[in-house]
Amino acid sequence: MNVLIADDHLLFRDGLRRLLAQFDADMTFFEASTYDEVRSLCDGTRPFDLILLDLGMPGWNGFSALGDIHVNLPKALLVVVSGSEKRSDLLAALENGAAGYIPKSSSAKVLLGALQLVLAGGIYLPEQAIRGGDRVDQMQGGYGGGAAGDQMDDTAAIGNGSGGGDQLTPRQRDVLARLRDGKSNKQIAHELGLTEGTVKVHVTAILRHLGVRNRTQAALTAQSL
Repeated sequence: MNVLIADDHLLFRDGLRRLLAQFDADMTFFEASTYDEVRSLCDGTRPFDLILLDLGMPGWNGFSALGDIHVNLPKALLVVVSGSEKRSDLLAALENGAAGYIPKSSSAKVLLGALQLVLAGGIYLPEQAIRGGDRVDQMQGGYGGGAAGDQMDDTAAIGNGSGGGDQLTPRQRDVLARLRDGKSNKQIAHELGLTEGTVKVHVTAILRHLGVRNRTQAALTAQSL
């Protein structure tokens, strides 16, 4: 397995490399400390299997950079490992092709569990983004716009791409049923006792899981499930 670790802190890269070597001794590691180096390595000539990427490296020019990597290496699993715990950053990462978002405050056990989920075909969302919305949105140092804080109430693990409804969490199935009925985020939030920010996270996860691009396609898929 070819793994790219992209972070501007050498100590963090070393620690992550040592941790992952325990996870799988057959990994071959590449490293980058700037986005220029990431772009050079991710030009499509190297078959990366897993890319672990920090958002705040020198050369960061917005979440479109993640989309560019995803286009060049569509088979690579892209996981953001970031100091930002803002929901808006998490959403932007998912929307630009990330298969997971791991806060740097996570333990080694959580990080390895998240990578196991991603490598098995799932999408990892941090638990605090699901259960602790106030903390997520009030953290400083994010890389995108903010969102209103709220309490989120579902599991962090979801399926990844062209899956069936049986792999969605119960709350995501509730949201999908209302998407099928043509309801807006505001209406869904009111009916389920959530905020619109929470609903948006669930909708984004549902679109990724079902492998569709918009709410209309998700609604059509829901009707066929």
